[in-house]
Amino acid sequence: MKLIGVLGGMSWESTTEYYRLLNQGVRAHRGGHHSARILMHSVDFAEIEAAQHRGDWQATANILIEAAVGLKKAGADFLVIATNTMHKVAPEVERESGLKVLHIADATADALIAQGITQVGLLGTRFTMEQDFYRERLEARGIKVLTPETQERETVHRVIYDELCQGIIRDESRLEYQSICDTLKYRGAEGVILGCTEIGLLLNQQGVTVPLFDTTAIHAEAAVSLALAET
Repeated sequence: MKLIGVLGGMSWESTTEYYRLLNQGVRAHRGGHHSARILMHSVDFAEIEAAQHRGDWQATANILIEAAVGLKKAGADFLVIATNTMHKVAPEVERESGLKVLHIADATADALIAQGITQVGLLGTRFTMEQDFYRERLEARGIKVLTPETQERETVHRVIYDELCQGIIRDESRLEYQSICDTLKYRGAEGVILGCTEIGLLLNQQGVTVPLFDTTAIHAEAAVSLALAET
């Protein structure tokens, strides 16, 4: 079994889900007392969040590169960046660490294609919804991406940083997200990507009429498959 290197803490609320899902996945495949081999570096999210919002992506990359290099030295076989937004700097992390990054958008594209989805709504941080680094990987696989309107994007972004990353789960926010999903479906989305690893803490299929694709679960499943793959 390969040793999974996890770059976590962005936020730790969703990183705990990764830890649970990785271990459950290995046990489901191997049975008995088997669990995942995981090496984790959990960063201080306050430093990442501040750099994100001032647009200093090089600073965020430097933090993850240093952590990734440490994971490689400690024996990790590949990397999982346990957040969607920070895949913006995944190419730099992969290049500088020398470790393969299992890209969350690629795993999500595989799941969408398996379900025959060709047009999908995307929820996430403002950075994920508005910048190209995530959308382009999906579009390269033939998947058209729809994002919420401006005010809806602000709502999605605010709830992620002010509530979900703080461990706050509000019914009012769940209703807002459900309404945004309904609007995306009306605009033609055949499914909706929960493109922030915290959104699954708030939103599930109950109360939503369009299929949801939880990137945390999808990414963890892909990591388990890679970890257990014969070399």
